Amino acid sequence: MSIQEQIRDQLNGSSIVLYIKGTPQMPQCGFSAKAVQLLSACGAHFASYNILENPDLRQGLKEFSNWPTFPQLYIRGELVGGCDIMVELNQKGELKKLVDQAQS
Repeated sequence: MSIQEQIRDQLNGSSIVLYIKGTPQMPQCGFSAKAVQLLSACGAHFASYNILENPDLRQGLKEFSNWPTFPQLYIRGELVGGCDIMVELNQKGELKKLVDQAQS
């Protein structure tokens, strides 16, 4: 299975997927920690993948999404964006709406 197929499988496996440095319990960068905090505050149930454990996944995601940085949040298979976009959406009340729609 190619890395692109693995990414598609991961995105199909959960309606909310967060690719981060580290784990939700032990994020390895401030942006990943903030992303986890924002999703948790929205009551999101999400799958997460530690890109530091898998260099192929890290590189494959950059190509898959055409987005160079992490974290990367996907909702229903669509790239929402990284930490800055999540903060902006949260301030507008949009992040919770996206989460609620994905979990309904």
